[in-house]
Amino acid sequence: MGDEQPPGRRGSRLLRDAAWRAGRFSGVVDLEPVLRAHRAGYPKAKMAPVRRAYEAAELAHRGQSRKSGEPYIIHPIEVTLILAELGMDTATLQAALLHDTIEDTSYTLDELRSDFGDEIAVLVDGVTKLDGSKWGERAEAETFRKMVLAAAADLRVLLIKLADRLHNLRTLGFQPAHKQQRIARQSQELLIPFAERLGMYELKREMDDLCFSVLQPEAHAAIAAALTAREAEGRMLLEPALRRLRASLKDQRLSARVILHRRHLWAVHLDVGTHLDTLQPADLFRLLVLVDGEDRDCYIALGAVHTSMTPVPGRLKDFISLPRFNLYRALHTRVIADGGKVMDVIIRTRQMHRLAERGLAAHIQDVARGKRADVAGRIDLEWLRRLLAWQNDATSADFLESLRGDLRPDLIAAFTTEGGVIPLPPGATPIDFAYALGPEIGNHAIGALVNGRLAPLHARLDSGAVVHILTAETARPSAEGLDAATTPTARLLIRRHLAAQRADDADDAAETGRRMVAEAVAATGMELLDLECRGVSGSIAGRLGFRDLDELYAAVASGDVDLHPLVSQLTADSA
Repeated sequence: MGDEQPPGRRGSRLLRDAAWRAGRFSGVVDLEPVLRAHRAGYPKAKMAPVRRAYEAAELAHRGQSRKSGEPYIIHPIEVTLILAELGMDTATLQAALLHDTIEDTSYTLDELRSDFGDEIAVLVDGVTKLDGSKWGERAEAETFRKMVLAAAADLRVLLIKLADRLHNLRTLGFQPAHKQQRIARQSQELLIPFAERLGMYELKREMDDLCFSVLQPEAHAAIAAALTAREAEGRMLLEPALRRLRASLKDQRLSARVILHRRHLWAVHLDVGTHLDTLQPADLFRLLVLVDGEDRDCYIALGAVHTSMTPVPGRLKDFISLPRFNLYRALHTRVIADGGKVMDVIIRTRQMHRLAERGLAAHIQDVARGKRADVAGRIDLEWLRRLLAWQNDATSADFLESLRGDLRPDLIAAFTTEGGVIPLPPGATPIDFAYALGPEIGNHAIGALVNGRLAPLHARLDSGAVVHILTAETARPSAEGLDAATTPTARLLIRRHLAAQRADDADDAAETGRRMVAEAVAATGMELLDLECRGVSGSIAGRLGFRDLDELYAAVASGDVDLHPLVSQLTADSA
């Protein structure tokens, strides 16, 4: 992908200029770390396309500087290096080098398409922000809408955006304080949840801690100091438990690596808050068991863990038999280690560990290497497609609200009868499930079968529930359904339908009321249309406190305005 210039295209002025400089082109940043990382992942890949994208980006950004004072080209180079180290393909690296050219230079999308082809142009356009001067306050939401739409067609758009944001967070200290706060908060609300949803925990952890350092600098510094001070002691205290576990694994003739994995600062903060005096070794680490073998060997390792340490009842989670919808697979258990301290243990194969750390990036690399046939079929992004299915005419605020709701980190998994996974927030109901399947199913839902039993639309769903929605063609959304809904998507769609329904009902009432008035006026020998044209009806509507004639006629239909006194006023005023 993206290895050659499209045939028959001469390229833009920029690239012709770059070609003219060939042989004496001198970039300001060393590209070799990017090329070295790319060769490690793709030994047979051609490096010329990456160099060519670098030359175009360097020429386009020449003369521009970052807030740090460094040449601007350093930013796209660093973004590309992040992606190269994740094992991304050549086309992604080219797009990463060029990702800011359309937004920040005179280089146009048409020129880029001419120089590098449609594939690269689509990726760059997907991460290009909309012009704030044209979109105003809607720019952020509409930029995310555009990015999500592009990602539905090519997931690499999201990976470029995440790498871009990671480098921006790394260099956030050069921005003014108010901008640091805004970028960090937006990252916590939208970009970090995207990283988690795509299974990219390696990026997520670093972004978590960078945002934490900006939004709560004192707490960040305190936890960093506490972890540094207690790390060596914590490792020493837990070493006896590790030795017993290694011996137990050996008894099972199982080859595995046992690692004390230090937790990242944000995770520790969420657990202990400001109570650093209670910090225990088990708060600092997770015990990671990396098994050399197949899935079944993880269960053998689980037995070894429970033999060497006492398991805590009810705390075993099997994400191998039932993977999370972000591709994550592992066994989680909680045990009591030395000194009566609880310890969380994670058991994975080495391949599971690679996928757990790099998620979507690892799957894309496997496809590029020919190891897997279909990434899209293995990644649950149906929530993304469902969101886009009805969002074309949603307001910017509605879109962001739904996106934040769909990206919540604490989602439960409900299932269709065909085995499809529907992620929902805790406390979700069958009406939420119905709208997650699509607006038409939600609009016509009348009940549900939950685990084979009849349940109302307001029933609470538990994780693992199998749900079948019952529908009727005549059913319509109701106020009761709105009360039962918990997800932003379901509530927005129900409110929208109810508003349209009220408008239709008002139109029907106005039509009925006008017919009643017209018949009563006709009995006096006059025409209502004549009174309306002369302004008599409108004048009386105003005196009675109605905004227009439709409101007056609807009030007649509902009985709020007596018909006969109104007709007497109309005939009197027309004289």
